[in-house]
Amino acid sequence: GLKIFTTLDLDLQAQVEKIVADEVTGLANLNVKNGAAMVLDAKTGQILAMVGSRAYSYPGFGNFNTTLALRQPGSSIKPITYATAFKKGYFPGNTVLDTPVSFKDEWGNSYTPVNYDGKFHGPVSIRVALGSSFNIPAVKMLASVGVPEMIQTARDLGISSFEDQNRFGLSLTLGGGEVKMMEMMGVYQIFSQMGAQSKPTGILKVINSSGSVLEEYQDHKVQVISSEISFMITHILADNNARTLAFGSNSLLNLAGTAVKTGTS
Repeated sequence: GLKIFTTLDLDLQAQVEKIVADEVTGLANLNVKNGAAMVLDAKTGQILAMVGSRAYSYPGFGNFNTTLALRQPGSSIKPITYATAFKKGYFPGNTVLDTPVSFKDEWGNSYTPVNYDGKFHGPVSIRVALGSSFNIPAVKMLASVGVPEMIQTARDLGISSFEDQNRFGLSLTLGGGEVKMMEMMGVYQIFSQMGAQSKPTGILKVINSSGSVLEEYQDHKVQVISSEISFMITHILADNNARTLAFGSNSLLNLAGTAVKTGTS
């Protein structure tokens, strides 16, 4: 006898379902078999569309909701590393060296990060390093600020899956730790709202058979990171000049001042 009012925009939900299905079909030659997507109202945290797989009825895994599953986020996690750096006094204009480097762990094993394009770009600003999503500067920055500090920032931003710190090394900044899409949506919601968190929600109201309200959505914003840090992250991700070195000046990421971040697992 419960009546549940969701946050979903039904027309948008149908549109996103079609987009996911079409994209997966179009990537069949690359052995891509599934996809997922979310659309969030950043000002309220309300989920406008949630598509957990290519089709609910697809055999084998269609009714598995990937938006709530643990998946590696790729470079979409990098802003958390740089937010940690900004907390420690770094600024977008500071220089980091995109040059060859190799790290050794306590057992003598080497970790040698490489960039997506296989090149080294020399001294670059943090703005360019993040905007162009260079791997080597991100790993160097994590080595500088510390994995535990980065994990604490991630927790502050709503990531719940980095529980055992001993599992993670410097590859964490490149997506080497699993997270939930919904929580990553929450991270970017915070950055977009000057550090104020509205946790992602899909339910507006629950009413029982007698008409009593059992639950009702209330937008309780919590400041979880400074507005200055959020502004710097968002400003970099909206700066087309900052990503030009890696993506070119007229890439699909150039969305008229909209903050954009890729993540390839």
